[in-house]
Amino acid sequence: MGYEVNKSDDEWRAELGEEEFAVLRQAATERPWTGQLLDEERAGVYTCGACNAELFQSGTKFDSGCGWPSFYESVRPEAVELIEDDTLGMSRTEVRCAACGSHLGHVFPDGFGTPTGDRYCMNSIALNFTAADTPPSA
Repeated sequence: MGYEVNKSDDEWRAELGEEEFAVLRQAATERPWTGQLLDEERAGVYTCGACNAELFQSGTKFDSGCGWPSFYESVRPEAVELIEDDTLGMSRTEVRCAACGSHLGHVFPDGFGTPTGDRYCMNSIALNFTAADTPPSA
Protein backbone atom coordinates (compact mmCIF):
# COMPACT_ATOMS: atom_id res chain seq x y z
CA MET A 1 0.00 0.00 0.00
CA GLY A 2 1.24 3.51 -0.75
CA TYR A 3 1.22 5.77 2.30
CA GLU A 4 0.85 9.55 2.49
CA VAL A 5 3.83 9.71 4.84
CA ASN A 6 6.85 7.79 3.52
CA LYS A 7 10.08 7.91 5.50
CA SER A 8 13.12 5.68 5.73
CA ASP A 9 13.89 3.76 8.90
CA ASP A 10 16.70 6.26 9.58
CA GLU A 11 14.26 9.16 9.33
CA TRP A 12 11.79 7.43 11.67
CA ARG A 13 14.61 6.61 14.13
CA ALA A 14 15.61 10.27 14.21
CA GLU A 15 12.03 11.33 15.04
CA LEU A 16 10.90 8.57 17.42
CA GLY A 17 12.32 7.36 20.68
CA GLU A 18 13.69 3.82 20.90
CA GLU A 19 10.49 2.33 22.38
CA GLU A 20 8.25 4.24 19.98
CA PHE A 21 10.31 3.03 17.01
CA ALA A 22 10.15 -0.58 18.21
CA VAL A 23 6.35 -0.49 18.50
CA LEU A 24 5.38 1.80 15.63
CA ARG A 25 7.88 0.65 13.01
CA GLN A 26 8.85 -2.88 14.12
CA ALA A 27 5.47 -4.06 15.48
CA ALA A 28 6.66 -4.64 19.05
CA THR A 29 4.12 -4.57 21.90
CA GLU A 30 4.40 -2.55 25.07
CA ARG A 31 3.88 -4.40 28.35
CA PRO A 32 0.24 -4.49 29.49
CA TRP A 33 -0.89 -2.05 32.19
CA THR A 34 2.11 0.26 31.56
CA GLY A 35 0.78 2.68 28.93
CA GLN A 36 0.17 6.32 29.79
CA LEU A 37 -3.14 6.43 27.92
CA LEU A 38 -4.69 3.32 29.47
CA ASP A 39 -6.62 5.28 32.09
CA GLU A 40 -7.16 8.46 30.04
CA GLU A 41 -10.81 9.46 30.44
CA ARG A 42 -10.98 13.01 29.09
CA ALA A 43 -12.85 13.86 25.89
CA GLY A 44 -10.56 14.25 22.91
CA VAL A 45 -8.91 12.59 19.95
CA TYR A 46 -6.24 9.90 19.67
CA THR A 47 -3.76 10.30 16.84
CA CYS A 48 -0.90 8.26 15.39
CA GLY A 49 2.27 8.56 17.48
CA ALA A 50 4.35 8.72 14.30
CA CYS A 51 2.45 11.01 11.89
CA ASN A 52 -0.34 12.47 14.06
CA ALA A 53 -3.17 11.28 11.76
CA GLU A 54 -6.53 11.11 13.58
CA LEU A 55 -7.37 7.51 14.54
CA PHE A 56 -9.89 7.28 17.40
CA GLN A 57 -12.36 9.50 19.26
CA SER A 58 -12.48 9.29 23.05
CA GLY A 59 -16.18 8.37 22.93
CA THR A 60 -15.28 5.00 21.40
CA LYS A 61 -12.76 4.10 24.14
CA PHE A 62 -13.80 1.51 26.69
CA ASP A 63 -12.24 -0.51 29.52
CA SER A 64 -11.80 -4.00 28.13
CA GLY A 65 -9.65 -5.15 31.05
CA CYS A 66 -6.86 -6.24 28.68
CA GLY A 67 -4.14 -3.82 29.86
CA TRP A 68 -4.07 -1.65 26.71
CA PRO A 69 -6.32 1.20 25.58
CA SER A 70 -9.30 -0.26 23.72
CA PHE A 71 -11.68 1.31 21.22
CA TYR A 72 -14.68 -0.16 19.43
CA GLU A 73 -14.15 1.70 16.14
CA SER A 74 -11.74 4.02 14.36
CA VAL A 75 -12.59 7.64 13.60
CA ARG A 76 -13.19 6.58 9.94
CA PRO A 77 -12.82 3.13 8.38
CA GLU A 78 -10.13 4.48 6.06
CA ALA A 79 -8.08 5.88 8.98
CA VAL A 80 -6.65 2.44 9.73
CA GLU A 81 -5.35 -0.44 7.65
CA LEU A 82 -6.22 -3.98 8.75
CA ILE A 83 -3.73 -6.74 7.91
CA GLU A 84 -3.96 -10.46 8.65
CA ASP A 85 -1.24 -11.42 11.15
CA ASP A 86 -0.39 -15.10 11.61
CA THR A 87 2.74 -14.56 13.72
CA LEU A 88 3.16 -16.09 17.17
CA GLY A 89 1.16 -19.15 16.15
CA MET A 90 -2.20 -17.40 16.17
CA SER A 91 -4.45 -15.66 13.69
CA ARG A 92 -4.98 -11.99 14.48
CA THR A 93 -5.68 -8.77 12.61
CA GLU A 94 -2.99 -6.12 12.86
CA VAL A 95 -4.03 -2.46 12.88
CA ARG A 96 -1.79 0.07 11.15
CA CYS A 97 -2.11 3.79 10.58
CA ALA A 98 -3.36 4.18 7.02
CA ALA A 99 -1.43 7.44 6.60
CA CYS A 100 2.07 6.17 7.47
CA GLY A 101 1.85 2.39 7.93
CA SER A 102 2.86 2.44 11.59
CA HIS A 103 1.85 -0.51 13.78
CA LEU A 104 -0.77 0.44 16.37
CA GLY A 105 -1.94 -2.89 17.79
CA HIS A 106 -4.55 -5.51 16.86
CA VAL A 107 -8.31 -5.69 16.52
CA PHE A 108 -10.30 -8.59 17.94
CA PRO A 109 -13.97 -9.56 17.49
CA ASP A 110 -14.50 -9.84 21.25
CA GLY A 111 -15.68 -6.36 22.17
CA PHE A 112 -18.86 -7.73 23.68
CA GLY A 113 -21.32 -5.05 24.67
CA THR A 114 -19.86 -2.48 22.26
CA PRO A 115 -21.85 -1.16 19.28
CA THR A 116 -19.51 -2.88 16.79
CA GLY A 117 -18.46 -5.99 18.73
CA ASP A 118 -14.83 -5.06 18.00
CA ARG A 119 -11.95 -4.36 20.39
CA TYR A 120 -9.16 -2.30 18.88
CA CYS A 121 -6.41 -3.13 21.38
CA MET A 122 -3.85 -0.35 20.90
CA ASN A 123 -0.40 0.33 22.30
CA SER A 124 -0.45 3.60 24.30
CA ILE A 125 3.02 4.38 23.00
CA ALA A 126 1.68 4.26 19.44
CA LEU A 127 -0.84 7.01 20.15
CA ASN A 128 -0.91 10.70 21.02
CA PHE A 129 -3.89 12.21 22.83
CA THR A 130 -5.24 15.75 22.54
CA ALA A 131 -7.93 16.69 25.01
CA ALA A 132 -10.99 18.43 23.56
CA ASP A 133 -10.36 21.47 25.76
CA THR A 134 -6.71 21.82 24.64
CA PRO A 135 -6.17 25.12 22.80
CA PRO A 136 -4.65 24.75 19.30
CA SER A 137 -0.91 25.41 19.08
CA ALA A 138 0.18 28.61 17.44
